Amino acid sequence: MNPFNSVVMKKYLSLILGTYAISILLTGCSDNVPYGSNPAVGKYYNIRGFKMYCETYGNGAPLLMIHGNNGSIKTFSHNIPFFEKNYKVIVADGRSQGRSVDSRDSISFEMMADDYAALLDSMHIDSAYVIGWSDGGTNALLLAMRHPGKVKKLASSGADLWPDSTDKAVITNRWQDEKVTYQKYKGTVAKNAQEKNERKFFALDWDQPNIQPAELHKIKCPALIIGGDHDMIRVKHTELIYKNIPKANLWIVSPSGHGTLFEHRHSFNNNVDAFFKTPFSPDSKYTLYSNMF
Repeated sequence: MNPFNSVVMKKYLSLILGTYAISILLTGCSDNVPYGSNPAVGKYYNIRGFKMYCETYGNGAPLLMIHGNNGSIKTFSHNIPFFEKNYKVIVADGRSQGRSVDSRDSISFEMMADDYAALLDSMHIDSAYVIGWSDGGTNALLLAMRHPGKVKKLASSGADLWPDSTDKAVITNRWQDEKVTYQKYKGTVAKNAQEKNERKFFALDWDQPNIQPAELHKIKCPALIIGGDHDMIRVKHTELIYKNIPKANLWIVSPSGHGTLFEHRHSFNNNVDAFFKTPFSPDSKYTLYSNMF
């Protein structure tokens, strides 16, 4: 296996797919809908130099869902059925991910945030609620920072502002494992397009994001900042994000790792929905280390 692919697999499959697989075993698939490959609702949009694959479900207020690093629409297979009852759910494969092919050598969080803003424009949607998870959580923050009029409210889980452990963002062991692999294999050449894309997304999380806490003051919409109590993103880093957003609530899910929307999807769905539907109050901070429902 390619060394960079090995790191990606270890980082994401161990933290994400393990809990996702358990959830499938416990409850079965979500009505057997082929999320991510559903021709009945799928469509491509010309977005800033590439074709972005998108699916929409339900009716109501627009709700944009943004998946994590090298993920796809399938990430939200157990969230779409809940939210489509009351929202128009918009879920897309991000640039160079899933069915959205882009052969460029590099990618950035800012680039992806601008892609999602352009997608909403292409769909003639002025603004939307937003759910972002992992790297998608960071994209949700940047979307609200760079395109404030596009976001009504956002829920961001597992986001980070910078990529390493020097200022206690990512847990030390995780970062050190990636550092060893990077130093060992830097300078090698990708053998094919798939390997090139895998390296591109490894580099994304190795070098990015680079957001200063004060920049979060640009977020004017209400935000629900979420993390697991044993997330790979440190709780104090999640708290830092929360403290720097003017209208923010904080929810630390316990017990939970990085996969909050998999491990606790029922409480995740209900709490995020309640946050979207309830007028924001600065005096109504969510309780730390608690599952609300």
